[in-house]
Amino acid sequence: MKIGFIGLGVMGRPMAGHLIDAGHDLSLHRVKDVSRPLVEKGGTEAASAKEAASGADVVILMVPDTPDVEEVLFGEGGAAEGLGQGTLVIDMSSISPVATKEFAARIEGAGGLWLDAPVSGGQAGAENAALTIMCGGSEEAFGKAKPLLELMGKRITHVGDAGAGQTAKVCNQVIVGLTIQAVAEALTLAEAAGADPAMVREALLGGFADSTILKVHGERMLNETFDPGFRINLHRKDMTLAVDSAKALDLALPNTATVQQMMNAAIGRGDGDLDHSALIRTLKGLSGR
Repeated sequence: MKIGFIGLGVMGRPMAGHLIDAGHDLSLHRVKDVSRPLVEKGGTEAASAKEAASGADVVILMVPDTPDVEEVLFGEGGAAEGLGQGTLVIDMSSISPVATKEFAARIEGAGGLWLDAPVSGGQAGAENAALTIMCGGSEEAFGKAKPLLELMGKRITHVGDAGAGQTAKVCNQVIVGLTIQAVAEALTLAEAAGADPAMVREALLGGFADSTILKVHGERMLNETFDPGFRINLHRKDMTLAVDSAKALDLALPNTATVQQMMNAAIGRGDGDLDHSALIRTLKGLSGR
């Protein structure tokens, strides 16, 4: 397929690379020095989102936040200006479910197809084509997208209509955020009580408290290896989406709000560009440790 790919950050670069390796023709927008190897292996640099979308069968977005998606799609020189009839837009960014429904309606109203397909699995998942992908859109859009998504991920679920994929991603980030907070609190308690936190973690692995967060992020907390990974800045954005959604729906999500505030504090102390496992630093700081 001819694919316009917009957004070549930590996640987008390997994802685009997998598509090029599979023989697809990629027009790449937002190429920087670090993503120049994608051009060298066969991608074509596009000066604008419109240029990337022109003549494309599929346009894939992987940008940071809701305003970025809106600008890339509908701003001056945006992808919407270059879309043909029946072009599929796949937004793999993590953004507002409410805004996603609006974007989908605008794309479909112009004769395109829409699929929101945010991902989980982080940089390692992107590099290893092992992402979990949560999809919202029509059966037609999902069917057209699935062969491409299978080149980037391993667990691919059609959750429902447009916006449902983004809702699933927000739910994912709530669970991840709260579990990071729980692991950080447990390891902080173990250390303060005089137990070896590494051995406490070892004792919990395989039990009912076991989780990927305890395995991966627990080890990062113990070793204080906080290179991203997934930055606190980005996770705070997702927790804010959850808090905003709760407000719109008149829901009480008290622990989600607490973790969002912890992430606010982490960013305030200068840790926003560290991996979200660095939340333990903020927690320990509250106790003067």
